[in-house]
Amino acid sequence: MCQFTDSAEPPRPTLADFGLPPDVYAAGRLDQDSEGLLLLSDDGPLIARISSPKFHWPKTYLAQVEGTATDEHLAALRQGVPLKDGPTRPAKAQVLVGAPDWLWPRDPPVRYRKSVPESWIELTITEGRNRQVRRMTAAIGLPTLRLVRLAIGPHRLEGLRPGHWREEPL
Repeated sequence: MCQFTDSAEPPRPTLADFGLPPDVYAAGRLDQDSEGLLLLSDDGPLIARISSPKFHWPKTYLAQVEGTATDEHLAALRQGVPLKDGPTRPAKAQVLVGAPDWLWPRDPPVRYRKSVPESWIELTITEGRNRQVRRMTAAIGLPTLRLVRLAIGPHRLEGLRPGHWREEPL
């Protein structure tokens, strides 16, 4: 959970379980079904800039989607996708050939169906709407099965494993 407390029963792991420095807070969130990079800082104005859609901080994701991603799917993502709360800003999108070799296994695993192909898309957005990447891929006919945030601005996930953290200048 991308918060320090959880009222669920049984309680789920939270940021309080990771031995973080005092007075740090999350700059943005990941939903419960997503994985990957989360920036933490003790600088309130910086957190506001990173989290606010008006500053257009790029966020890059790796999405495993159900179906075969085509040039038409990528074109739709690059144009901006109409959603119920309005069109998205254009995204950068590219298809990857399979999952990256450094990607850890998901727990629990993504459902697997022999008769349904899957694709991997790297997608960079400059907004941060609620479940935006999942809604974008669903709107173009490729529901997201797994979502991993790779980067926020210049800060990248590379070299970090699930549950680990490092300090670096922002």
